[in-house]
Amino acid sequence: MTSQPDFHTLDRAECEALLLTQQVGRLAFTFRDRVDIEPIHYVYRDGCVYGRTQYGTKVDVLAHHPWVAFEVDAIAALFAWRSVVVHGRIEFPDPAGTPTEVAAYARAVAAFRTLVPGAFSDDDPTPARGLAFVIPVQEMTGRAATVGGTG
Repeated sequence: MTSQPDFHTLDRAECEALLLTQQVGRLAFTFRDRVDIEPIHYVYRDGCVYGRTQYGTKVDVLAHHPWVAFEVDAIAALFAWRSVVVHGRIEFPDPAGTPTEVAAYARAVAAFRTLVPGAFSDDDPTPARGLAFVIPVQEMTGRAATVGGTG
């Protein structure tokens, strides 16, 4: 007989642990009557999601509608998974802006370089993605499913 799955809420520490172990998540954003979702590489550090992208339609939309959701999953089986959703306002710190923006940009680049050491340099494997972003976590929720006491 198969055990019934247990669905439960993750606490903040469990959510952060999942964010720290993954490198790819999905960024969701809206414009008018359309919702888009895109996979992105990211680093979670100090209550913020750091990532990079390239200029284009998404950035144009986010400049006017900066509220986003960001999701990360770890899936082992049908009833063995964890998922975290972060909500916040995406920011694109200007590397030539105010001292506060320059510092925010430097933090974003340093964080992302822990994942891709050559990022934002001459050794960058994806040089078109030259725009750093940060999502300060304003809300974080997590859910999980387990069977037979595994988690």
